[in-house]
Amino acid sequence: MSSQTFPAERTAVVTGGGSPRGIGRALSTRLAREGWAVAVLDLDEEAAAAVAGEITEAGGRAIGVGVDVADPASVEAAVQRVEAELPPVVALANAAGISSPAAFFDTTPEVWDRVMSVNARGVFLTTQAFARGMAGRGLGRVVSISSVSAQRGGGTFSKSAYSASKGAVVSLMRAVARELSPLGVTANCVSPGPVDTDIMGGPLDDQRRADLASAGLVGRVGTVDDVAALMAFLLGPDAGNITGATYDVNGGLHMS
Repeated sequence: MSSQTFPAERTAVVTGGGSPRGIGRALSTRLAREGWAVAVLDLDEEAAAAVAGEITEAGGRAIGVGVDVADPASVEAAVQRVEAELPPVVALANAAGISSPAAFFDTTPEVWDRVMSVNARGVFLTTQAFARGMAGRGLGRVVSISSVSAQRGGGTFSKSAYSASKGAVVSLMRAVARELSPLGVTANCVSPGPVDTDIMGGPLDDQRRADLASAGLVGRVGTVDDVAALMAFLLGPDAGNITGATYDVNGGLHMS
């Protein structure tokens, strides 16, 4: 898709956008600065509304919507509200996710199901729901967050259930790309290494930060802006010939 196909008034949907230290929040504010209307979706509706409020106070356009990405009825209600209150949805960023530091033998079926429900089922439900409108209009971008844990089998914080769920995200986006790209909707992944967000079990202390940084090549832990910048590009008008791809943002921790 060329830049001329992007309408001046367009909406980006960001799931998991309410966490104060999260990638979704950083992406939401970046997209707003780039001229997007933004639908900030989060399980914590107050947090989503707070981020949307910051965007509107800065002169942008946004709404905060409470949603459980693992619940089809909740996702459908979010779609209806976004489509009613904002310009046409052109972009979806799947940033909602939960961690799982439980060791393999300590991972119960309940833990497994919960992680898969949010990290894999949630991406499926939100992508299916929002991409219908994109495909109908012949233009859309979907970018989902996977993880270096999917490529390395863990090794940072979360373990087996999380790694498996993030591997599912990569496979799903490839399948979505194959089916929807001919309809004008691209689908890609970003695969971050360690980033100082709450999905790492809370803020990193100096020792843990140093340990994580030493495993990579650039000498530091990633930031939310590192990931948001790449996602914003993939959601934008210049990325129309990129689909089915997975981009590593890990400081050289893993090369694929």
